[in-house]
Amino acid sequence: MEQRRLGKSGLMVSEIGLGCMSLKSNQPKQSKAIIHKAFDSGITFFDTADLYDKGQNETVVGESVQAFRKQIVLASKVGNLWRADGSGWDWKASKDYIIKAIDGSLSRLKTDYIDLYQLHGGTIDDPIDEIIEAFELLKKQGKIRAYGLSSIRPNVIKEFLLKSAISSVMMQYSLLDRRLEEEMDALLMAKDVHVLARGTLAKGLLVDKPVEPYLQYSSGEVSHILRNLHRIVKQSGKDSAAEAISYVLSNAAVATAVVGVSTKLQLDELVHTKQQLAQLNDVDKKKLLDGVRSLYYTEHR
Repeated sequence: MEQRRLGKSGLMVSEIGLGCMSLKSNQPKQSKAIIHKAFDSGITFFDTADLYDKGQNETVVGESVQAFRKQIVLASKVGNLWRADGSGWDWKASKDYIIKAIDGSLSRLKTDYIDLYQLHGGTIDDPIDEIIEAFELLKKQGKIRAYGLSSIRPNVIKEFLLKSAISSVMMQYSLLDRRLEEEMDALLMAKDVHVLARGTLAKGLLVDKPVEPYLQYSSGEVSHILRNLHRIVKQSGKDSAAEAISYVLSNAAVATAVVGVSTKLQLDELVHTKQQLAQLNDVDKKKLLDGVRSLYYTEHR
């Protein structure tokens, strides 16, 4: 599988990454088998978070990657704290909390360092300067190799691009969500920051889910985009997932498409899709976007 540079971090990641949130913590053997098969298939980027399943997801991932820990890029996230009664979580974006929280993640992941540590959210009202100080300190201490954001808030991303040495931004990006292209691409590339693209199949709408409105698109507009996609698929002989993910990976700002699976069958399908990936030329991109209007970030600035 093609390996891509992750911003200025010096890290190299597989063009398809495994989003581990969907793995079942109560089925650790199955989850371990999926992670091992993903690695054997060339996937070297694995993403989790302390929030997922109240930390149990990190535990499963950590136990599963021990045999090849130094051969992968392991990513986790911080910024959310589960309430004691388990009723939900609260946003904790402070220097002290981040510095404290990483020790729990390191323990659960059974590792001395996290390759990519990401702020799991964020608002423009956060103490951004001290958050950056926390990540820089952790990097200096050797507990992390690089840091980034998991956010779709343009104003927050812009602040970190201006003030910090982030290497990546994890954000939603697909044929049905091209807001990134309209507002963030040029800024990210100028700062040598790469995208970890999630939601590349738009909740399955680009594959097999029944048509419904999506973001600012009506059902009719979604159907139009799908017709464009199906025409390209018919010509190429590839499946819809491969074309949809190829579109995302054809954006130079994208380092990896992070895809979640929860079963071996889904992983098999992802591996099959991976074998069909190809860089799309400008002609194919134009066909996919024929008659499609641009989207812009309107909420969650």
